[in-house]
Amino acid sequence: MSRRAHERLEHNEKRLERRDKMLNHDRANERATVEEVFDQATRLIVFDLLNEGMLYEVNGVISSGKEARVYWGKNKEGKDLAVKIYLTSSAEFKKGMLKYIEGDPRFKNVKRDTRSLIAVWAQKEFRNLEEACQAKVNVPKPVVVKSNVLVMEFIGKNGNSAPSLKEAPPENPERVYKLLVTNLKRLYQKAKLVHGDLSEYNILMWKGKPLIIDMSQSVSIEHPMAKFMLTRDLNNLNRFFNRLNVNVTPIEELHKQVVGK
Repeated sequence: MSRRAHERLEHNEKRLERRDKMLNHDRANERATVEEVFDQATRLIVFDLLNEGMLYEVNGVISSGKEARVYWGKNKEGKDLAVKIYLTSSAEFKKGMLKYIEGDPRFKNVKRDTRSLIAVWAQKEFRNLEEACQAKVNVPKPVVVKSNVLVMEFIGKNGNSAPSLKEAPPENPERVYKLLVTNLKRLYQKAKLVHGDLSEYNILMWKGKPLIIDMSQSVSIEHPMAKFMLTRDLNNLNRFFNRLNVNVTPIEELHKQVVGK
């Protein structure tokens, strides 16, 4: 590990602390959160990514959930990156993820300890993003994954992430609906994947087009739950756009369009 990489990580951590103070968060709670995310093993992984040149700096939190925190990062060229760190302390998360891993032919003989499962979960999202990109589905481009840390394209500008459909309904909802149906067709027919948790919360609007995020739970179309998950995704899609007065395609017909022959 180079001294320079070590200094950069320490510098980033101090920046995060200063940012937290400016936001007037409770220091004790914030310290617990930082320790929860950046445990010793995760710190070493971030060190490695800095040392290898995959990352140059890590800034503030973009989003925070039960399973992960996403940070705004940059590479040495100054390009924005999203650094997703899966929490290794979430026992509840561990229980929920098994149903999405078991039955997926791409992931077999997975160890059941928490850290191994979460490493597979991160690898799963990386691979899902990779396969979706190859199928020309509009998703963030993955950069690298290492244990519980996933680095990918940042969708937004200057640390401000693009808004979700929930936050900013589109000006032309019919066009966006058709674009999403096209993306789901490519995801199913070319990438052979089902998103599994599609909703207005994990579709971003960026440069006038919808972009699908949160692909960690996405499964192969061979997964036992794939049909159920696809139907749920399509129902969620129609429900949201129906509220925007879009003449949505009936579910049975939409299912046939997405699945194809």
